[in-house]
Order: sequence, then C-alpha cells, then structure tokens
Amino acid sequence: MRSLNFVHRVSLDFTGTMFPHAICLGDADNDSLNELIVGDTSGKLLVYKNDESKPWVTRTCVGMVGMEQENHKTKCDFCPVFTYFLFQLTCVAVGDVRNKGKNLVVAVGAEGWFHLFDLTAASASKSDSSSQHEFVCSDDQRPFFTQHIPANTKVILISDIDGDGRCELVVGYTDRVVRAFRWEEPSDSSDGGSGQLVLLKKWLLEGQVDSLSVNPGPEGLPELMVSQPGCGYAILLCTWTQQDSTESEDDAPATPGSDGPSRDVVLHLTSGRIHNKNVSTHLVGSISKGSKEESSKRGLFALCTLDGTLKLMDSSEQLLWSVQVDHQLFALQKLDVTGDGREEVVACAWDGQTYIIDHNRTVVRFQFDENVNAFCAGQYTCKEGKNSPCLVYVSFNQKIYIYWKVELERMESTNLLRVLEEKPEFKSQLKALGVDAEDPAAVRDLVANVLYQDTQT
Repeated sequence: MRSLNFVHRVSLDFTGTMFPHAICLGDADNDSLNELIVGDTSGKLLVYKNDESKPWVTRTCVGMVGMEQENHKTKCDFCPVFTYFLFQLTCVAVGDVRNKGKNLVVAVGAEGWFHLFDLTAASASKSDSSSQHEFVCSDDQRPFFTQHIPANTKVILISDIDGDGRCELVVGYTDRVVRAFRWEEPSDSSDGGSGQLVLLKKWLLEGQVDSLSVNPGPEGLPELMVSQPGCGYAILLCTWTQQDSTESEDDAPATPGSDGPSRDVVLHLTSGRIHNKNVSTHLVGSISKGSKEESSKRGLFALCTLDGTLKLMDSSEQLLWSVQVDHQLFALQKLDVTGDGREEVVACAWDGQTYIIDHNRTVVRFQFDENVNAFCAGQYTCKEGKNSPCLVYVSFNQKIYIYWKVELERMESTNLLRVLEEKPEFKSQLKALGVDAEDPAAVRDLVANVLYQDTQT
C-alpha cells in the first residue's frame, strides 16, 4: 500500500460547527464551475468559490413564528408578534430539484424546514468586491422558497430515482424513515413560484439510514439504495400510487414485513466476515467504469463500515473485492484520480487517514494531519480556473482544507525501467549510447550507473 503526499492545498475560514452531511460540491451558480457549499448549526449557508478563504456568498435560513400577545397596545386587537429564529442545517445539496434545467442550492434543517436558494443572480451581482463577504439579513439573502417537511432530517439526495428523466428529492431521517418528494406546479403556473414539494412515497427501514445513493440495476434502470448497519443495504422500490402519496404521516409506523411504509424495501446483507449489526455503514453508487465498459448495464457500488471494511460490488450482488483496514471509516465518496474515466473509491476515517482504491483493488492512502469532522470529494474549481479532482476536509480548528488537483498518473506501483520503456525516445537514446535495448542486464547497468555512480571518482 503506497502512501501519498498531496501538496496543492487551500485553507478556508469556517467559524461554525456542522453536521457531517451539511457539505457538498456542485455548480451552485450555473456557470459550469463547481463551488463548495457548507451549512452550519446556526442556520448559515456558506458558499466558497475558487481559492478565496472567505465565503463568496453567505445566506441565512431564517424562519419566523407568529404568536398572539396579550395586552398588545395597538389598534389591532389580534396583531401577532413575529419571532425570528435560525435553523440547524443538517444537510445541503445542489441539483435541478425543480426540473427546469437549472441548479438550485437545497438546505434542510433538523426541524424539517426545506429551503431553496437561487445563486445564479448572485454570480452576476458580485462585481462589488467590497460587499462580497458581508452577511446581511435582507430579503435577497433569504431563500426564495421555504416549505416544512417532516423533521429530524439526516441526509438528502437529488436524483432521478424512477427512470422518468425527472429529479426527485429523497430524504433520510433519524427515525429510520426515507421519504421521496417531487416538485409539482399547477398547470396554469407560468413563473414557477407557486410550486411545492409533494410526497411520493414513504419507506420504513430496519436500521439507521446513513447514506442514500442511486445505482443502475441489472436492467440498466436506476435503483434507489440506502445503507443499513452491519455492511448491509436496502433497495427501495419506487411504486408511485395514489395510496402511497396520500398516506397519512400520522399513522403509526408499520413493522418490517407488514403492509405499511416498510413494504417495497428489499434488504441485502453482504457476504463475508460477520459484522456487528449496529456498526454504521455508508455506500456510494453509480461508480463509473470508464469508456471501455459503458455498454455494461451492471452498475458498481461500494460500501464501508465504521469497523474498517470496504467492499466493491455490482448490481447483481457479485463481490468484486473486499478490503479491511484498521481505521474507523465514516465517509465514502467516488473520484476519478487518474483521468481515465474510471472512478476510484475514496474512504475517510475520523483521524484523517484516507484510502483510495481502484477497481482492481489497488490501494493508496493519504494522511490528513488533523482529526476530521466532515469530508467530501469531487470536482472543484480552484486556481487553474477549471474543475479538478479534490478532497475536502473539515477540521475541528475552524478551518476547511481543500486539496485540489488530486491526480495520479497511475494507481498501481511501477519501477523506473518500466516507465522508461514506455517512452518512444528511450530506445533511440540507448542506441546513441551504444547500449543494446534488447539486453535487460545492460539497460539496468546503464540506469544504475546514471543514478548511483560516484561522480567524485
């Protein structure tokens, strides 16, 4: 297992605290360049751009509650008093949640408040750099749409989960429930401002929900996957019916296997070593296999557990490889670090140890020098003005570190002679030096003399 040392790094200021899923990478302002979006526990949404240490845009998730005050001395006998409060943001995401070909920033709080931010206009209005980092609680700083959904949100996903070409919003909760929503608008709506989220379905899981992902199934259609403790996962069937969408949220939760919210849940327990049934599990799906295998319908997905297990599987439940490490893994991502179109599996531990594993089970590791509060990986636009692979670490010392240009020429180990043999001019240089290129011993002696010969003799 090789150890790596990435050197391209920027440090961002972050003075708040956050939940592990309140961070993501995405094109927040629709300029084809990715930004870093972070939500904190005080209700602030921070968007970082390029290598600026301060947030490029700051938004606030403020709500208000109207309360009738007794003996309120005004002309109105029933004048409510509005109290403003901030939400603890538990998860953020970027995507075309309204299915209009435009990315929006989604922020969801623990209390169940769903917020939509359109930062496209902010990108055009940021010419005045003097006000770039100022946080002002004004109308344009607040979300343009807010809706209350069930509380105790934990993780969200914006993706097409039923194969109809439209994105849905999937929300995982701390009470082992997963709900799917879709943005719907009245048929006579022209500006799109009168739409709202409509519940499509509710599932009840046996274990805690730590990750949501979509992976192509055996027939090539998307399958909604959710991680389950003990290195397990479940596939949630998307059967949209009138009964499902109108199901009362106040009904008592059904037990697994009954004809209630838990139906249409197909549980899978991966084979191999026996896992603690309570150990947390994370998964990531739709791992790219590269251009040479695009015709294959079977999707790849990976799982990791807090006790150090990593697995790569395909949609037919075939285990491709399994790796055991001695670190507590709490985050799992995918990232193409070699530029060949094949995405590697990236897992991070609480102590900063990061593992990168390719499809052939070649493992490299990188040690971040601090304990990690949150982690994500993906494409980010830094100093070169284009998206590049990056690793993002949120430390406990009020800093966010972005390692950009995380690129490797190859994952597997090699030696100097093999690299030289791949160079077309190597043989011509050997011939000029009078060395037979077909004589391995002579070539090794030449390279050894160039590298290690004592120049003082």
